Amino acid sequence: MPKRDLVFQNPMMNGAGALGFAPDLRGPVPWAELGAFITNPISLRSRRAAAAPALLEFQGGFLLHTGLPNPGFRSVIRQYARRWKDAPMPVIVHLLADRPDETRRMVQALEGAENVMAVELGFAPLLAGDIILLVVEMCSGELPLIVSLPAEQVLELGSRALQSGAAALSIAPPRGAISRDGALVTGRLFGPSLLPRTLDVVHSAAHSGFPVIGAGGICSKADTDAMLAAGALAVQVDSALWLPRALPQE
Repeated sequence: MPKRDLVFQNPMMNGAGALGFAPDLRGPVPWAELGAFITNPISLRSRRAAAAPALLEFQGGFLLHTGLPNPGFRSVIRQYARRWKDAPMPVIVHLLADRPDETRRMVQALEGAENVMAVELGFAPLLAGDIILLVVEMCSGELPLIVSLPAEQVLELGSRALQSGAAALSIAPPRGAISRDGALVTGRLFGPSLLPRTLDVVHSAAHSGFPVIGAGGICSKADTDAMLAAGALAVQVDSALWLPRALPQE
């Protein structure tokens, strides 16, 4: 079990990848409304952007393919640790957690970072459940772990992830494919069409006693309220933060 509790004074936060590696207080986001800030996904080594990044719309949302570029863990710490410390809300660091040993090293390094309240572990598509559980077990320590899983794995792996040391679960963006110029483009899916599915998963997870952070398709205050009423511990907002209104409104 983590030595620190996972407690949110405010249940609203951004999703990983929505607002960068640290809060930019000069931006239009009403930061006072966020109870925590989640970083962009970070890997141990630097990652380049996808050779052909894409943002493709479909009815009810859009597909985003980026390759999850980042400068690598050590560079992120050098550039952003001070901004995390000075942020007006606690920080949750999202790690790309496909390799157990590397992920453990990153999590242990974050235990001394000021104002970091938790680590969110994200995984590659189709990664075996046994590997996910091994990562959770190996990384369990001082910081609470939030395990980010696609909706179909939340109920399948949730109980074992919590037994392995996770403090909570979150719902990762689902993946899909869209045809463009005769070729399939794969990526993560965002938009309001996701809400009915994620609400159902949150309700089922909460009914099973899983602490779960709701995400996917939240575009209004009513959506946020519905997610919390379904039993979510907190709520992550993603694509709505890229709109001029900045946070879900009525």
